[in-house]
Amino acid sequence: MKLPKLLPFIASVLCCALVQAQFIMPSPPTLDATSYLLMEAQSKRILVEFNSREKLPPASLTKIMTSYVAAAEMAAGRLEMDEMVPVSVVAWKTEGSKMFIREGTKVSVADLLRGIIIQSGNDASVALAEYISGTEEEFARLMNEYGKHMGLEDTYFMNSTGLPGEDHLSSALDNALLARALIVDYPEHYKIYSELEFTFNEIRQPNRNRLLTLDETVDGVKTGYTARAGYCLVASSERDGMRLISVVMGTESNDVRIKETRKLFNYGFRNFEVKKLVGPERTFSVAVSDGKEDSVEARLRTDIRHFVAKGSDQVDFKIDTVDPLKAPVAKGDVVGTLRVTENGEEIAAESLYAQSDVEKVGFFQGIFNAMADFFSTKPNAEKTKSNGSESG
Repeated sequence: MKLPKLLPFIASVLCCALVQAQFIMPSPPTLDATSYLLMEAQSKRILVEFNSREKLPPASLTKIMTSYVAAAEMAAGRLEMDEMVPVSVVAWKTEGSKMFIREGTKVSVADLLRGIIIQSGNDASVALAEYISGTEEEFARLMNEYGKHMGLEDTYFMNSTGLPGEDHLSSALDNALLARALIVDYPEHYKIYSELEFTFNEIRQPNRNRLLTLDETVDGVKTGYTARAGYCLVASSERDGMRLISVVMGTESNDVRIKETRKLFNYGFRNFEVKKLVGPERTFSVAVSDGKEDSVEARLRTDIRHFVAKGSDQVDFKIDTVDPLKAPVAKGDVVGTLRVTENGEEIAAESLYAQSDVEKVGFFQGIFNAMADFFSTKPNAEKTKSNGSESG
């Protein structure tokens, strides 16, 4: 075949190669649920969402806040795990899922928390709420105060259990934020959520979050169900240093809420990662005035890692120097800030540290340098800028 006839074919191949090389993010999954969301925990970046701000009955997802308040009370020194809590008639008679505590007995805070978290006991929730605040109504007010502090704009609690209440509502977004707050603020307390079973009063009950036994990377969080709410699940999984939090609300069965949650995790972990962008092994040159050297090498003291889409890792680095950065400079001095941007948005900023001393020039050398600069014909644009930028 002659070359002129080959040209269209070659052009077609090259065009196809360019199209194939282009980065295209797969579409997020569509779930069989009333509302759902997938969030990366560190950045709080939302990867998938549908009706995530819709106010819905949260059922026993409510107990995430119940246990959070208890953890906060312990952190403040107002509650201890070995404290014995009296069980009232009201707590004993609470309907729904139970830990099976008995009226007139006392139960430790540690046992009640496991009854709340693992067994989803409404009786345990009421007993602990009454012990902390006097009444469940007062405890609900405390829950709402914590909700305001966390920025939960779509949530209002009427009780500690999640039993139906006309205004007892929350959203997928708020439940993700609440779960994140629990994990970040009280990591030791959060470990209870990964326990697979709990036995109390000779009654063994498994953790209602079956996903714990199906995926070893899942370490929480909480199931919920009422006829009005449907089957709900907040879950969290950590793989390779990246934690994702998923929320599904209003599914038709336990199997469906597990299946749909796994869809979210599969999408998130396949398409995103926490990646090292730059670290202390890389040096940056920072301009210094009035010194025997006109620049100093600088490094970070820690890695900069960030959550990015796999295959799309173009970031830009910009150095903001200390203004003005003049000699003398001592080794270890902060000489600037390395700012990392992605698509024009700053995603990280860390200090840069001088790797050597830069002595100040003497008086006469300073005059000589000033005159040399004045008479220099070298364009200013070629000089090292303090606020230079580079891509990587």
